[in-house]
Amino acid sequence: MPRKLDVYLHRDLVGRLIQDDHGLMGFYYDENWLSRAGAVPLSHSLPLKAGRFNRNACRGFFAGILPDENKREIIAKNLGISAGNDFALLEQIGGECAGAVTFVPAGASLPERNYAYRPLTGGKLAEILRRLPRRPLMAGEDGIRLSLAGAQDKIAVHVDGDQIALPLGGAPSTHILKPAIERFEGIVFNEAFCMKLAGTVGLHVANVALGRVEEIDYLLVQRYDRVAMVNITSGAEHLERQHQEDFCQAMGIVPDHKYQNEGGPSLKQCFDLLRELSASPVIDLQRLLDAVIFNFLIGNHDAHGKNFSLVCGAETRLAPLYDVLSTTYYPELAKKMAMKIGGEYASDKVTPRHFEKLAEEASLSKPMVRRRVLELAETILAAIPRVDGGHAATAAVAAHVKSRCTRAAKKFQGYLAAF
Repeated sequence: MPRKLDVYLHRDLVGRLIQDDHGLMGFYYDENWLSRAGAVPLSHSLPLKAGRFNRNACRGFFAGILPDENKREIIAKNLGISAGNDFALLEQIGGECAGAVTFVPAGASLPERNYAYRPLTGGKLAEILRRLPRRPLMAGEDGIRLSLAGAQDKIAVHVDGDQIALPLGGAPSTHILKPAIERFEGIVFNEAFCMKLAGTVGLHVANVALGRVEEIDYLLVQRYDRVAMVNITSGAEHLERQHQEDFCQAMGIVPDHKYQNEGGPSLKQCFDLLRELSASPVIDLQRLLDAVIFNFLIGNHDAHGKNFSLVCGAETRLAPLYDVLSTTYYPELAKKMAMKIGGEYASDKVTPRHFEKLAEEASLSKPMVRRRVLELAETILAAIPRVDGGHAATAAVAAHVKSRCTRAAKKFQGYLAAF
């Protein structure tokens, strides 16, 4: 007998995820949702229409909600299900997800808004962080149903002043907490520095803060898909989810293929997607270009299609930047960029001509793109001393970024002098 999950967007039933007797997943929109004025699709890759979306059509969006790679395998093992069973994983951990989508057993009620949180002492938080490699996302813990995409250890938490708490049931979180990774020294300070640097030079980026508990350093990233709302009658404040989807989900690309050389999106496709969907394409195309240039300058080779997202509220807009760090600081990490710039994967080999080719592919002005690379390189160099990294490791990352920006600035200065 087929299994079903009710799929909610905010507090509205929009459709049902099904798993047939052969284990194949599918999705269909609820008739009432399709006939409702103002109904919106769950994803650009799942347009509003009657009938069933088969596994190939819907997996890009639904699998994209789940954690990646070995984290998925560990969670599945802990829960006693198959790592390849997207439906079963969403059934178990699809309560607090990215965006405003929630999964509940068919016919069950959506959790009420009397949300509950479990405050954490420093000792309890440290214990949870030490256990994350063995129990990713705390999957299987009583009352915890949360899912976050990506391969890094992380957990969704609610932050109120200095108090960190776990969201229970369907309660919304406010921050993503990322603990240090022993294998990559200073990684939380690397990301904190690069994110703050991006904000300092004027990029649209998520807010971050550093924390420490029992010798464990961690990064708190404020969620851009959670918004505090005030009831105009009672004055009470509550959190509302904002729907979002990453570029791979919007294009129907499964997480396994997030890198361009594995079938993931190219920069041309990313610019085309924004041009099609953004309510303010002029602003968002410039923001995306700045993000591409910034990632190139700092050496973030992991800027793949799942690290860019759309916020899908009353208007669709490019989400603030997240997961920004200098991967080239670690010699053992990939030498190739996740997406080509003008046909070139190796950032050290990228020249002004490659950016000109990117401009042509993305239907942007070549002179503007050339100038913007130099402007951002020079702006970053001026901003580096103003960014407080909070740790000795930051100085080394800052020196690495400074070296990359200096080389790029000289390369583009010489090229632009010819015009």
